[in-house]
Amino acid sequence: MVFGKIEYLNLLPFHVFMKRFTKSNQQKMSMRYYGGVPAVVNEKFLTRRVDAAFISSIRAKKFQNVNLGIIAKKEVQSVIIIPNKVDKKDVESATSNVLADVLALNGEVLIGDKALRYFLSGGEHIDLAKMWNEKYNLPFVFALLCFHKDKKIYRNIEKNFLKKPIKIPNYILDQASKRTNIAQKDILNYLKYISYNFDKKAQLGLKSFYNKIDS
Repeated sequence: MVFGKIEYLNLLPFHVFMKRFTKSNQQKMSMRYYGGVPAVVNEKFLTRRVDAAFISSIRAKKFQNVNLGIIAKKEVQSVIIIPNKVDKKDVESATSNVLADVLALNGEVLIGDKALRYFLSGGEHIDLAKMWNEKYNLPFVFALLCFHKDKKIYRNIEKNFLKKPIKIPNYILDQASKRTNIAQKDILNYLKYISYNFDKKAQLGLKSFYNKIDS
């Protein structure tokens, strides 16, 4: 199996979990990873060059998914728009660019670790997930774990990943901090804003988003 691996910090707990989940030699041999930003992983999934991945909500609608996603209950810090700038979409994104349009916000869209760095610098910004929540009182679903085959495996991943919070080993946290130039304490604080449980309220949030872009 080929899994599309998005390297952003918002999936760091999931990547830690997957290392443990694939601890047997047989599982390690059967699971290969393709790394990339969301827009590229989307394209690899759509053309079936990866078997499963967290797929941007805007692209996930027609595919099978488990109840795992990248979800912001309120604010998210890593999906922002910088106002008073020329309108500019983030080429790494799919869903966030559309969300900015749905919210009728103008400016430069930033997502991922670079957006989090900008947020932490104190620069002027609008948090898109926070704006969505204030307007509709619903979580915003940025991505869903979708798959083409092997449903049983991904149901098992869902079940085990959601059992309990994932503790990130210090050495992995240190590596992530050096890679992103974001302090360990800021990474841990940021992850408090990310939910992975695609529960009923999150499902309502995604349905509302789909209704708005289809209308």
